[in-house]
Amino acid sequence: MNLKKVSFEESIGMNVVAHGKCLGCRACIVVCPFNCLEYKEGKPSLTKECKDCGICAQICPQYDWSWPKMENSVFGRERRSDEEFGVYRRLVIARATDNRLVEACQDGGVVTTLLTFAFENGIIDSAVVSGITKEKPLYPIPKLATTSDEILKYAGTRYSYSPSILSLAEAVEQKKTSIAFVGTPCQIRAVRKMQMLGLKRFTKSLKFLIGLMCSECFTYSGFIEKHIHGDLGLNLNDIEKINIKGKILVKTKSGVKTIPLAEAKKYARKSCKSCDDFSSELADISTGGLGLDGWTFTIIRTGKGEELCSKAEKAGFLDVNPVDEGAYALNLLRKLSKKKRKASKVY
Repeated sequence: MNLKKVSFEESIGMNVVAHGKCLGCRACIVVCPFNCLEYKEGKPSLTKECKDCGICAQICPQYDWSWPKMENSVFGRERRSDEEFGVYRRLVIARATDNRLVEACQDGGVVTTLLTFAFENGIIDSAVVSGITKEKPLYPIPKLATTSDEILKYAGTRYSYSPSILSLAEAVEQKKTSIAFVGTPCQIRAVRKMQMLGLKRFTKSLKFLIGLMCSECFTYSGFIEKHIHGDLGLNLNDIEKINIKGKILVKTKSGVKTIPLAEAKKYARKSCKSCDDFSSELADISTGGLGLDGWTFTIIRTGKGEELCSKAEKAGFLDVNPVDEGAYALNLLRKLSKKKRKASKVY
């Protein structure tokens, strides 16, 4: 491990937090060996004197970032000029064959299906995902699933931020030996930096990383409480699912409420504008809806990802079709990837 000795204040504090670029992943807090940091008022803060070890700076997904360095670390090469949304091996659209999963999940239910398959075949003993707290409807929190039943229970997409890296720390504390990690692009980036730095305590048991396509997250207080509950008058306990298909679709027990994206964007987290990764370009497998109805657009990026998807398909867990070059979803993927990179440069 070759660490540059730098303090939290000189690195993340000065270059990330002070500029409103902290994404709230909590990776710095999790890896600090001296427990110097805590997350309060929407940002990491020192609770005692920093020991200048430099670990937090090395794993922050917003500090000293280099795409070529990270791509070489994960894939053994840099992206080609035609790989507009990152390195990949194969593009498919897929969906679960189990109707029970399709009904509970988002789009085609690929993430839940892959995790279920991995549990039932002894590939993993735990999965870092997100769930909903009982105290506040639709409020996302990190969850460590240890059974396939828990995977189904936590299925679905959250549109407010859940710092899932906290559950990776929980898995390590529980001495889990085969962990799947599901996260947003920024979280995948932080975990990959942990791997590159050689933080084996947190990464040696990771089996694969599934990335979620993400343009931005919305604040819970603004979008969920103020807009959906306050302005629109929806009972949050009646909401069964939220999805985005060019507009936001809020499915309740009595029907579907449509919200224009422009309205929701008013409640987007400002720090998300500094992120240039739409499709979780460093994951083993990346997934997203991309306007598809009942299917998940799936980018298979690594050998690990290809092996897992192929086994699940052969076992009858997934229906899989190739993506045609002119497909609307593929064009949308290119458009959104380009848009996010461009927006981050002017933040």
